[in-house]
Amino acid sequence: MKIKIYSTEWCVYCKLVKDFLKEHKIAFEEVDVGKDENAAMEMVIKSGQEGVPVIEIGDEIVIGFDKEKLKKLLGI
Repeated sequence: MKIKIYSTEWCVYCKLVKDFLKEHKIAFEEVDVGKDENAAMEMVIKSGQEGVPVIEIGDEIVIGFDKEKLKKLLGI
């Protein structure tokens, strides 16, 4: 399952999501939308959100650090 996290360097909740995934040994791709304008536009188109984190898990989009939803989607 492919996981992509749209984040920024300064986002506390982005760090929490990344730490959560690392803790469960789940690989992910991180995209810094603060440095990549095209990725930021891609994130907004996919999620309808300008805020981060936005987590893409397969075809599902999770807005923010929704631990319970992440657990459900990841089967943790």
